Amino acid sequence: MDPTDSTESQGVAVGGEEIIAPLPRITLQAFCETPAVSAAMQTAMADRRMDKAHARIQMGGPAAAVEAFRSAPTPNVIILETVSDPAALIASLEALAESCDAGTKVVIIGHVNDVLLYRDLIRRGVSDYLIAPLGPLDILRSLSELYIAPEARNLGRTIAVMGAKGGVGASTVAHNVAWAIARNLDASTVIVDLDIAFGTAGLDFNQDPPQGISEAVFAPERLDAAMLDRLLSRCSDNLALLAAPAMLDRTCDLAEDAFDQVFDLLRASVPYVVLDVPHVWSAWVKRSLIGADEVLIVAGPELASLRNAKNLIDLARAGRPNDSMPRLVLNQVGLPKRPEIDAGEFAKALGVEVLTSIPFEAQIFGTAANNGQMIAELQAGGKINEAFVQIASAVTGRGEAKRSKRSLFEPLVAKLKRRKA
Repeated sequence: MDPTDSTESQGVAVGGEEIIAPLPRITLQAFCETPAVSAAMQTAMADRRMDKAHARIQMGGPAAAVEAFRSAPTPNVIILETVSDPAALIASLEALAESCDAGTKVVIIGHVNDVLLYRDLIRRGVSDYLIAPLGPLDILRSLSELYIAPEARNLGRTIAVMGAKGGVGASTVAHNVAWAIARNLDASTVIVDLDIAFGTAGLDFNQDPPQGISEAVFAPERLDAAMLDRLLSRCSDNLALLAAPAMLDRTCDLAEDAFDQVFDLLRASVPYVVLDVPHVWSAWVKRSLIGADEVLIVAGPELASLRNAKNLIDLARAGRPNDSMPRLVLNQVGLPKRPEIDAGEFAKALGVEVLTSIPFEAQIFGTAANNGQMIAELQAGGKINEAFVQIASAVTGRGEAKRSKRSLFEPLVAKLKRRKA
């Protein structure tokens, strides 16, 4: 039992909000004694953060664990719920230690808030002591912290942006939101263009990098932090791009976990990772969406978007029960001569609030796209850019950092100008 062993560079805390890191590929076995803890354990084991872990849950408590591992190898983590007195628990731990493999971590769930017992357990090599009743996030938090390297204390937040249908401008929203996070919130951000064949992030930022995400995905055996850093294209002081090659020289029939290593490396190195998810449906797209810390669905105010957005939101709710609700943005609102579904009706049908509605401004968006610019570079004080800043603040949990002081004096300056005139 080694409570100090840390093999993964995972971490917590970004933007003032706690981030619970996904667990690495470990084996875990839990021995419960009460239905309540067993139910919380079942919910925790079904969480997206446990996707790589292999877990088993059974009843019986410490005594069952001792019996189970007399002749069987122990997993990476053993969780023991106990309702016994401290003396009986210590006796069980001593018996378990005789057959426990080196490096196995042990977490105890008790029903007594006893500081002396806690200190005794830690001294004996137990990794953590949790007090019931507890929820799934309490269990996930404790397990995640077992694999935080001492030098790694920050874990990046992944924000997956996907369109409810093709052509609703999800990529444009993703790129401008990432720009707002980097510029208005002054936070290091990376955009990952996941549309390997037809990605537009390079065009939107007037970049033509010779390398990008395809080098990372098609040669995973060579991928490490240094290589990934070389593949990033710098867009501004705080913003980098992992571009798509937009070439058809190879097909993109990717494995479900094709992007896992890329995401893990980025989350360990930058505070915010914006995933520009293409409008296709495959195992890796579903995994990218479910595995993100924040999900942003971009929809147009029409029926097909409504149907598809509902399906995506229902999927995200089911696959991320312990996470925040998916967020919904209506884009291209006010398209001339098109009948539209009102934002209120849209929200009511989906059971989520519309975070913001972005008006259709063909001139501004067209100019930005053709020039390889962001909306903020063309119209920093306009309502469209304000919408992107609002989205950035919501998905990061941070307020706007740069405009408040200047805006305090704007009414006074305007008043003085009127007097002068």
